[in-house]
Amino acid sequence: MDLIDKKFLFVVGKGGVGKTTASVALSLAAARTGKRVLLALCNAKDRVSHMLEVPPLTPQVANALPNIDVVNMEPSAALEEYGMMVLKVRALYKMIFENRFVSGFLHGTPGLDAWAMLGKAQHHALEVDDEGVERYDLVIVDAPATGHGLDLLRVPKVIVDVAPPGPLRREAERAWELFSDPKRCGVLLVALAEDMPTNETLELHQVVTSELRMPIAGLVINAVLRELFQNGDSHTLERLAQAFPDLDTPEHQVIRAGRARASLEEVQRECIGRLKRGIDGPVWQLPRLSTQDLRRAEAEALSLHLSGLDRADAR
Repeated sequence: MDLIDKKFLFVVGKGGVGKTTASVALSLAAARTGKRVLLALCNAKDRVSHMLEVPPLTPQVANALPNIDVVNMEPSAALEEYGMMVLKVRALYKMIFENRFVSGFLHGTPGLDAWAMLGKAQHHALEVDDEGVERYDLVIVDAPATGHGLDLLRVPKVIVDVAPPGPLRREAERAWELFSDPKRCGVLLVALAEDMPTNETLELHQVVTSELRMPIAGLVINAVLRELFQNGDSHTLERLAQAFPDLDTPEHQVIRAGRARASLEEVQRECIGRLKRGIDGPVWQLPRLSTQDLRRAEAEALSLHLSGLDRADAR
């Protein structure tokens, strides 16, 4: 099953590895096949609007591109909207949520902010219109960086385990049924082929599979260098540099640049091997781009690598 055939995807990883880039590229890949997509950020800095060249994201769901809706979920707004989704009747909502004592208790409850955002996202994933047609084919949650991202994933199971019977627990049980179903949901890990991100991604994988027991949808390795050298070439270049000891010569500068690139590629090769051996699932590699200013054209190009045509599963 391809990524875009899921109903709900969590995109998780260490900060700075390119989770948002992968989320946007995946949204474009799914939309291109006709899937109706909701891309949801969790109270995050909005890089999506710049990348897609659309108006800034808000806490309200809005259409950005054909087949792609976007939202930057903010806890208070998400709690209000999610409360209305569950309670249906505004008078009942106002009686419960706008009571100052209840409101103070809710906003002081650990994990409720995370649940408000997550509950809203899963509600949209299961939302149907008056004719019973699902609003979205795929909901993608661009989760916070590793620590906060794990807290977000833990919330529904905690509520299921500790909350008394009632609407909150029923909603959490419905969400957990979705999140633990490998046919409908999955956690997509995003990593860089560098030592620290690789180590943290392997640790994250262990927590997701062993503690949370959530299905892994796959792994995206971001910013992969095109290989110019082979293993051992850095040592060859090191010996060659000794033949041109004058640091100011063009020959030495070229050799030094080649040696640095060869070393980077060796680290990358080793990290990719560790990630593939440690994570059981499909792997996609996104190439490192020459620009730091990712716009829609670059995001569209990256989306082609998530279309199922460029998987790098060989171990």
